[in-house]
Amino acid sequence: MGYLLLILGVLLWSGAHLFKRIAPARREAMGASGRGLVAALSGVAIVLMVLGYRWAPVDVVWHTSGGMQHVNNLLMLLVFYLFAAAGMKTYITRWVRHPQLWGVRLWALAHLLVRGDLASVILFGGLFLWAQISVGFINRAEPYWQGEVKVVTGKEIGAALGAVLVMGAVGWIHGLIGPSPFGG
Repeated sequence: MGYLLLILGVLLWSGAHLFKRIAPARREAMGASGRGLVAALSGVAIVLMVLGYRWAPVDVVWHTSGGMQHVNNLLMLLVFYLFAAAGMKTYITRWVRHPQLWGVRLWALAHLLVRGDLASVILFGGLFLWAQISVGFINRAEPYWQGEVKVVTGKEIGAALGAVLVMGAVGWIHGLIGPSPFGG
């Protein structure tokens, strides 16, 4: 049952987010109600993924090393920075076209370094694949891209500081509901 919910959650998340790219005219015709639909479907998808992941058996696909936890945490700090950079248009957005989707892909890879069970492969591998497909759709629809030209140093500091603070908060919550990313 866990695997089924997990797969359904990943597919629902992917479908809801790719709808805009697969059927842009139909999505545009939906207007603001389309955003609400995507948000609702995303919420359901998250619930399915969380329940599916928690209920799935631990079937080891590959063995992981405890030493990779530090690499995971370093990558996760970069992930939080990339999410902040996307909204704040920091220096990295001069060179990185899709910082949030890069963040999702790094998040997925970082977690696969420390989790080698089948449920993790389905969850993190599935969301990595969704992010990769999303980048392909965006690049095909909008082939010309120019990075941010005007960047404010204060936003860079805010993004870096925000990344550290949010990572700490998420790590703390992660430790309450699952394995602590900081060990212990």
